[in-house]
Amino acid sequence: MKFIAYAQGGCCSVGELSPAGDAIYPIRVDSEAVGVLPLVIAAADGGRLPQGDRSASIPLDDVSVRAPIPRPRRNIFCVGKNYFDHAHEFARSGFDSSAAAGAVPGSPIIFSKVPECVIADGEDVVIDPAVTAAVDYEAELAVIIGRGGRGISKASAMDHVWGYTIVNDVTARDLQGRHKQWLIGKSLDTFCPMGPVAVTADELDLQQTGVRCYVNGELRQNAMVSQLIFDIPTLIETLSSGITLYPGDVIATGTPAGVGIGFDPPRYLQVGDEVTVEIDGIGRLHNRFAAIDRHQEG
Repeated sequence: MKFIAYAQGGCCSVGELSPAGDAIYPIRVDSEAVGVLPLVIAAADGGRLPQGDRSASIPLDDVSVRAPIPRPRRNIFCVGKNYFDHAHEFARSGFDSSAAAGAVPGSPIIFSKVPECVIADGEDVVIDPAVTAAVDYEAELAVIIGRGGRGISKASAMDHVWGYTIVNDVTARDLQGRHKQWLIGKSLDTFCPMGPVAVTADELDLQQTGVRCYVNGELRQNAMVSQLIFDIPTLIETLSSGITLYPGDVIATGTPAGVGIGFDPPRYLQVGDEVTVEIDGIGRLHNRFAAIDRHQEG
């Protein structure tokens, strides 16, 4: 099933996307409209995955699409250097604070993005030239945790996966290099486009799932999820060994080769550029990169 978060008439809700992708079937639990995807996830953990109300179908064009989890309950977990080719291109870039230990990591490199940087499909990513001059894209498959837990083994890890969505792990490379730790360069306002939908785990065959990224229509990234250095069960085992995972937690699994920093010279994003991330079985996440509006600053 594919789920979509949307706003209509000032209210935020979650629905099931129609097979044709042109309508939404609102989801209700105990006769109440569901406002956030984590409530759907919690219901699924109890074996009661809600079904959309087909009698109340809403045309997709009549709503404003939101990110599947517009404000995660806590930071998004992210994984660095998790495709071999990208690990090597990043090690060569001069921005890799872990390069001294080797291009390919021996254990997962985990960092995070703050929840407030999440935006939806179709919303603008804001470039502030006073803050960064090196904005990059990173196409990623994101895992959505369904059943929480601590000390989860690789053997049982997939039982804790509710589903998947798309994330563009937008990065300010100059800030990433300057601060060595990656939180600031990864967490600028609007730097986490997510969506447009979330799909349940049964929708994807991870051995056959491709990840692609286009900049202004030009294919830049193209890989298979099966090429991950550390697969999803390993990531879940690693994170949960001492951190309790909760329903609705998001894990961005890493980006393939082809990011802007990997070119010589680097091909950073500019105002007016458009980036589309496409993942088989989920869809296409499209965002334009726009100049900051100084009039909206506090």
